[in-house]
Order: sequence, then structure tokens, then C-alpha cells
Amino acid sequence: MTALENTSPAARGRRRWRRLNASMLVGGALVALVVLAALVSFVWTPHDAVHVDAAHRLAPALSDGYLLGTDKFGRDVASQLLVGARTTLFVGIVAVGVAALVGTPLGVLAGMAGGWLSEIVMRANDLLFAFPALLLAIMLGAVFGASTLTAMIAIGVATIPAFARVARGQTLGVMHTEYVLAARAAGRSRLAIALRHVLPNIASILIVQASVSFAIAILAEAALSFLGFGTPPPTPSWGRMLQESQELLFSTPRLAFLPGLAIALAVLGFNLFGDGLRDWLDPKLREHR
Repeated sequence: MTALENTSPAARGRRRWRRLNASMLVGGALVALVVLAALVSFVWTPHDAVHVDAAHRLAPALSDGYLLGTDKFGRDVASQLLVGARTTLFVGIVAVGVAALVGTPLGVLAGMAGGWLSEIVMRANDLLFAFPALLLAIMLGAVFGASTLTAMIAIGVATIPAFARVARGQTLGVMHTEYVLAARAAGRSRLAIALRHVLPNIASILIVQASVSFAIAILAEAALSFLGFGTPPPTPSWGRMLQESQELLFSTPRLAFLPGLAIALAVLGFNLFGDGLRDWLDPKLREHR
């Protein structure tokens, strides 16, 4: 009876939750903090994030009702950080969504088809991989103008190869399993096999890839905004906050430190969460615990 209880789904579920690792917990807490800041910005900010108060330019923290002070234009830094979290998450969600929706089917197609079709898909994938997000954003910005949409498309397109490679590698492994061979022998279509057997079995590794790509998207958006190819003013952006504070780096270092810290914590959080999620979902790693 005891052995049956130990192998029951409920018992396995309890053991799995006990295996939550430090990376996943710390990363999850940092991610939750960023998400909470973004959600709070929809209903409350200390001040209007884009309001210019020339009379209180460069006000120090905890003065004149400004929790973290103001920037060189007199805008509230705390409000900009809160709204900037919303912008960062929005760009990350859309960019990773575009990459996953395009890259995953391409990778599954290449893994299931094989032969010349797989070679064409993966060589095109390698060609796309040669264009970094920054260069692609500059090209799109020159044609369509710098905007949040430009940043999202550039980051999303540049991240497609990562999802395609991961999906193809995992699909190749799934295609050699007995249940897929049985489905093929039973006359199941390729689409049915992909939806019923391939995607459910590679979903966990794709989720991990999405969390890691989200961190890359946050860093890329900040870099693009810093260079003027991302979110345009007056919409708050952590990257542009860094760009606007560089001339005051020595006189008012908090203006660069605060958005820099926000970017670092967000990237660290998603990286730790992705690393911990990989360890938690990997059955080979679970066997050694």
C-alpha cells in the first residue's frame, strides 16, 4: 500500500514541488516584483510619469513629495520606473510571442520533415541568426521610424532562430520514440502527430527557452531605447532613462543607478527563473536528487 501511495500522482506532485530550487525561487521572486510594479502602474503612480515640473528639477529623494526624486526635466523617477516596467514587459511578451509563434512551427517542421526541406529551413534560420536585434532595429527604424513596435518586431525576429533550433532538436528526439512510431504506423497525419505527440513533449523546454529569451528581450529593448531606436519619448523606458542620465552620471548618479538596477534585476530574475525551471523540468536532473 505504501509503495502504491508513493507512486500515486498526488505523491509525485508533492515530491516535485519539494524539489523547487533556489534559482527558481529567487528568480520567480524578482520576476514577480517586476510584474507587480507593472500592474501597480496601471492603477497608481506617485505622480504623472510624463509630467514636467521645471520648478523641481533634479530634486533629491524624499523631498517635495518625490519618493526617488526627479530627473533633469522635473519628472518623477519613481513613477517612470513603475511605468517603465510596463513598457519592458509589454515589449518582452510581444517579442517572445512572435519568436515562439514563428520559430516553434519552423523547428517542428524541420525536425519532422527531414531531408532537403529541413536543410532549407535551418539554413534560412542560420541566415536570420546572422542579423542581431540591434542591427535589425536600426534597419527597421531607418525605414519605419523608431518606435516600440519597431523594437518588438526586431527583437522578436532576431529571437526566432533560438526557438527554431530548440524545437528542431527536441522534435528529432521525440520522432524516434515508440509512441510516435506507433502513431505513424496507424496512419496518423503529420499534423496530428505534431499536435498530439510532439508539441506536448517539447513544451517544457520551449517554456524554459521563452524565459531566457524574455531576459534577452528586456536587455535588447533597453539597449535600443538607449540608442534612440526603441520606445520614443514621452513614454517612460528604463533604457532611455539611462540615456538621459549619462550626462549627470557624476553629479546625480542615482538617475543612472536606479534604472540600471531595475534592468539588472529584471534580467537576473528571468535568467535565474529559466535556469531553475530547466533543472526542475529535466527528468535526468530530477533522478539525481
